[in-house]
Amino acid sequence: MLIFNPAISFAFPLYYLCTVNLFINLFLIQAIMRNINEIIIHCSATPASRDIGAPEIAHYHRLIGFETIGYHYVVRLDGTVEPGRPLTRIGAHCKGHNANSIGVCYVGGINAEGLLADTRTEDQKWALRKLLISLKSQFPGAVIHSHRDFAPKACPCFDATAEYASIA
Repeated sequence: MLIFNPAISFAFPLYYLCTVNLFINLFLIQAIMRNINEIIIHCSATPASRDIGAPEIAHYHRLIGFETIGYHYVVRLDGTVEPGRPLTRIGAHCKGHNANSIGVCYVGGINAEGLLADTRTEDQKWALRKLLISLKSQFPGAVIHSHRDFAPKACPCFDATAEYASIA
């Protein structure tokens, strides 16, 4: 498809406009992107049977005074990865580490007896690994950590640092 502008008196392909626009958008994203050096894994600390997502977590976070959801990604019980806070914005998920990190939360962390436990479904395990591989390819210098590496908590109820150490 050609676009003709009589004021310019020549035509050029639409794909050229799209390519230029894509380049400008990628340049702007890179210009405003934070320096990411950590990816921090969390659990929502909800019962394994409660299927919540980013909207519910955002609602809760607003109730406790956050502007919006503190995590950048949420992994639901069925493995669906939902976006949270944009990557270009500092998260609110790990005190002292928010400026240069990405927060990833899986839904669950409390078993049927009400105890803290690794309640990830097979779909969540697969989706988390796939998401982390993608994030590591985008931010190769980032190190994957458990929230508990930085706070006196059980979160995310498994040793994410060890489990994902092989993701390069």
